[in-house]
Amino acid sequence: MCIINFLIMDFKLTSDQQELQKVAREFAVNELTSLANEMEESASPVPKDVLKKIGELGFLGVNAPTEYGGQGLSNLDAIIILEEFGKISSAVGWPVFEANAGPVKVIEHFGTEALKKRIIPEVCKGEKVVAVSMSEPGAGTGLTDLKTKAEIKGDKIVINGNKRWCSGAGHSDGYVVYAKMSDAPAAKGIGAVFVDLDTPGLTFGNSERLMGWRGIPSADIYFDNVEVPLENLLVEPEDGFKKLMETFDLERCGNATMALAQASSALDYVKEYVQEREQFGKPIVDFQAVQIKLADMLMKVEASRLLIHRAVFNAANGLPDILESSSAKCFANEIAREVTTSAMQLMGGYGFNKEYGMERKVRDAFGWGIAGGTIDVQKVNIASAMIGRRFNQRAK
Repeated sequence: MCIINFLIMDFKLTSDQQELQKVAREFAVNELTSLANEMEESASPVPKDVLKKIGELGFLGVNAPTEYGGQGLSNLDAIIILEEFGKISSAVGWPVFEANAGPVKVIEHFGTEALKKRIIPEVCKGEKVVAVSMSEPGAGTGLTDLKTKAEIKGDKIVINGNKRWCSGAGHSDGYVVYAKMSDAPAAKGIGAVFVDLDTPGLTFGNSERLMGWRGIPSADIYFDNVEVPLENLLVEPEDGFKKLMETFDLERCGNATMALAQASSALDYVKEYVQEREQFGKPIVDFQAVQIKLADMLMKVEASRLLIHRAVFNAANGLPDILESSSAKCFANEIAREVTTSAMQLMGGYGFNKEYGMERKVRDAFGWGIAGGTIDVQKVNIASAMIGRRFNQRAK
């Protein structure tokens, strides 16, 4: 007698996840919509009092272990929450992204016990925001060309160099800094350290004036003999870069979710708009061309969400793999641009008007396809994982 075990795949959220999603959505819509508009005008980050309230409600670090102040929930739970915040705006979703899928996870996985206990509970309470500092003037996509140095000298780590495009620079309370830590070539010489905002020798350039992401300050960071204790070491060179990239696979899923949020919220908005807006004596949703556009938009949003949830779910409480995370990010980045611009086109002049918020979603959508590894870089990652080897992009 042959017994066949069938794997049942259920694509529905559990009742607990649906409730979590509902609570996050209601809070974000009711408490953060007006704030998002204010942040867009002022280009200022989430106020400290609001951040603390978000922390008190348990939305920050939900997937961190309970011993560090988290909720001990899954990465999928964290992503579900993130989409609801990101739908309101990229800026109000930013601290949730950093806490649930960003550099805090590097501290959780690789930090010393002392550092974990000092930083993660503060992030979960909304008392601190942690940013990542990776890119440099000569090292963006080619991240292994880092020049910033972090040298271990006795019980201290001394950092010197210049970082660029750090989202949260000057505003965040701490930074996970990627740096050259040995003379070994390329990736083998790269490690990471944590640097507190008030560390002597740490300074910041002027805030960048970006196309989108108003409310997410971005600036250069300068390290002039910045000294941090040895307990702030996150990963040492040799295998350090590989470890950092493993945690970055979750950050890719967070990036993808923020891109998806722009698309899903644009679809939600324009779906109502086309049923109310009338031309030629009837709602424009009655026109077949509009119906086809809506269908295309829905398919892209749903497919994107499935790719993201697959990557995070398959990793359980661990970290997603590069093939699934890069596929999710690449697709979400592309469809976010397509869906938001389609929504703006359906709205005509109203979509082009700042008062209605759709053009903000378009601008923000383009940012997510640049940050955290460009769309084309994700395609190189996908091909590399598919073939089973890394491709050398260097001239020599």
